[in-house]
Amino acid sequence: MEAYKQEFIEFMVDSKVLKFGEFILKSGRKSPFFMNAGLYVTGAQLEKLGEYYAKAIYENYGAGFDVLFGPAYKGIPLSVATTMAFHRLYGKEIRYCSNRKEAKDHGDAGILLGSPIKDGDKVVIIEDVTTSGKSIEETFPIIRAQGDVEIVGLMVSLNRMERGKGTQSALDEIKEKYGFEANAIVTMAEVVEHLYNKEYDGNIIIDDKIKSAIDAYYEEYGVK
Repeated sequence: MEAYKQEFIEFMVDSKVLKFGEFILKSGRKSPFFMNAGLYVTGAQLEKLGEYYAKAIYENYGAGFDVLFGPAYKGIPLSVATTMAFHRLYGKEIRYCSNRKEAKDHGDAGILLGSPIKDGDKVVIIEDVTTSGKSIEETFPIIRAQGDVEIVGLMVSLNRMERGKGTQSALDEIKEKYGFEANAIVTMAEVVEHLYNKEYDGNIIIDDKIKSAIDAYYEEYGVK
């Protein structure tokens, strides 16, 4: 596993963004783990987060794209932090763009926030986590409505590795339905590999009990 992935897993734990226990998801599933990117709130956290996203995007999609699109609302700070990090790390000036939940009819009018998207632009979408693909259903037509635009791919922070609406994972469903790549900085398998029965900061984050709960969850909701 790449060093930046190991660092990112520990960063999620340190930031209390990734937690283990019992959580009820929007889908109604009872999950033994939960990730909330809304808990990245400090300048230092956002700076680091942007760097991890930038490295994963560069590794998967290179630098041949023009716009980083972060769906409202959590995608807005993600796209801003990552465009800054991408320029700092790779010297490439990319533009950020997000959507408004409601179109603005005065001043900087329209549905978009940040850079316009124009014909010929190549776009990477950035999100925190995807379990059902619902946000992409809303985002995809907004981006395509801007003109002759190519969506290069989607990058999320954590691949939960569970079924979406059918038998495939949510990321695989997105790839099949929309025709672009969908990747994550890390997968839950990598999280378990890195943290299971290993002491980190004086604690065992994933012990046998939590590991059993994760295994049971994937037995029921994992991709077969």
